[in-house]
Amino acid sequence: MAPPILKLDDILLTFGGAPLLNGASLQVEPGDRICLVGRNGSGKSTLMKIAAGLVEAQSGEVFRHPSATIRYLEQAPDFGAYTTVQAYAEAGLGPGDDPYRVTYLLEHLGLTGEEEPSRLSGGEARRAALARVMAPEPDILMLDEPTNHLDLPTIEWLEDELRKTRSALVVISHDRRFLEKVSNATVWLDRGTSRRLSRGFGHFEAWRDQVLEEEEIEQHKLGKAIEREEHWMRYGVTARRKRNMRRVGELQAMRAEYRGHKGPQGSVQASVAEGRESGKLVVEAENITKTYDKPIVAPFSIRVHRGDRIGLVGPNGAGKTTLLKMLTGQLKPDSGWIKLGTNLEIATLDQKREDLDPEDTLSHYLTDGRGETLLVNGEQRHVAGYMKDFLFQPEQIRTPIKNLSGGERARLMLARMLAKPSNLLILDEPTNDLDIETLDLLQEIVAGYNGTVILVSHDRDFLDRTVTSTIAPASPDAPDGRWIEYAGGYTDMLAQRKGAADEKRKAEKAKTDTAPAASATAAEPAKSKSKLSFKQKFALENLPKEIARTEAEIAKHDQAMADPNLFSKDPKAFAKLAEQAAALREKQAKMEEEWLELEMLREELES
Repeated sequence: MAPPILKLDDILLTFGGAPLLNGASLQVEPGDRICLVGRNGSGKSTLMKIAAGLVEAQSGEVFRHPSATIRYLEQAPDFGAYTTVQAYAEAGLGPGDDPYRVTYLLEHLGLTGEEEPSRLSGGEARRAALARVMAPEPDILMLDEPTNHLDLPTIEWLEDELRKTRSALVVISHDRRFLEKVSNATVWLDRGTSRRLSRGFGHFEAWRDQVLEEEEIEQHKLGKAIEREEHWMRYGVTARRKRNMRRVGELQAMRAEYRGHKGPQGSVQASVAEGRESGKLVVEAENITKTYDKPIVAPFSIRVHRGDRIGLVGPNGAGKTTLLKMLTGQLKPDSGWIKLGTNLEIATLDQKREDLDPEDTLSHYLTDGRGETLLVNGEQRHVAGYMKDFLFQPEQIRTPIKNLSGGERARLMLARMLAKPSNLLILDEPTNDLDIETLDLLQEIVAGYNGTVILVSHDRDFLDRTVTSTIAPASPDAPDGRWIEYAGGYTDMLAQRKGAADEKRKAEKAKTDTAPAASATAAEPAKSKSKLSFKQKFALENLPKEIARTEAEIAKHDQAMADPNLFSKDPKAFAKLAEQAAALREKQAKMEEEWLELEMLREELES
């Protein structure tokens, strides 16, 4: 085993009150790909900052190899006096580092390097900081929520880069799919201390549940042991005559352990306040378009029915937000028309947290300044009790929003949205900064919502678990305004795209391969001045019937897959139908090519 290049052991840190970290540990060896997981507020970012040397622990061992280089991705980068993003990113390089790496990274992160740091958006600032820390390829790369503000193509590119890097990784992220692909070890920070699993994130949740179950069993056994000791203390024959001081001491220790046990942090307790039922048709759009400097939405048509859960995906700048605003009536199309259904009550979760008033208090934000209570599902609730459902403490009622972490702000916005009666949820990047447990709850809410959901997300796992259809650019690498709706989630969309691309390639290959054969076949009759063979005649007459039958089968499969409830009820059946439909389309393409070659041969012979 290689010696560690970083080791934190028995770390203690408190900001007053209960310790945030109490016995936490973290060890990084060359080749490690560690994901650091835990509830919002468990101290993940703080532990990472201690490891990076930005925060000092009150006690515990901190070892960093003297020659090891460490780079930490800041949540709010300090651009200082740098005049360009290129200069800022290059300042992170060390002696001997390749300056071309900066240009390469900035290009793939969607920046030119000529941008002025003072004019960057929050997302652009995050990308610049990512280029700065990755460029030197340090011994340890520490990334705190690196996928925030990145679109799906960039996230997938980042996954490939991190898999290839020589740096050891310590990563905090809410993106399950990302963690599964980049990690080979998991450190779980829970109630101030840490546990390590020598496997990637894909195995974490089953392991976590097993640990908590074993802990609950041990706590139950301890309670029973205390009961037995107390019974002996009161009624044992020896106890009546003379106290056994050793057993008295053991009993006191067991009681202290039992009372001091702190269970896992509670989960968010929330449900959506559903309004009255909307009309069956929620949104109808016909040939809508939008153009700014370039086409953002080419003619696009869609019918959204009650109960649909639709996801919008695509690169940054492709026009997801524009299309979303058009479908919800916030933006008029240049041409075409949009009709909204009846009885719509819309609730929106906008992830532009910079629009929050930092001086506003939690109570004022949740109640819109209307006192100490709010109406939730027709019931008046005190704001402190409602806050507790979302893991906020009663003493935070007057806390300014500026004092909240990113995860706490996400939970606060979720709490406000869910309190409003609705039958149409509009979710714009709802998963940012949410911990895994809160993400699970949001997935359950979206999947079980009786109304309609339209969401924009770069979280592939969230899309796969929630949506019934996915709208994506027709040309993902170079969006040209054309959008296509695919049945199912993100993975289903990729499968359907791959199937269509494979069909196209096979058709082109079949055309190329059959051309010489067709020429040879044509040459023989030309020489002999013969007619079509019996086999060729039979195929020419019967292929149109076979093609028609295949088209009918494809239509049946498409109709079955159009059922909005099929994917959520039976994903295996949906996948099987999609596979069969792709095979039928491939068969149809081959028959059409064969018929076309035979028809051309017939015309040539007759002429």
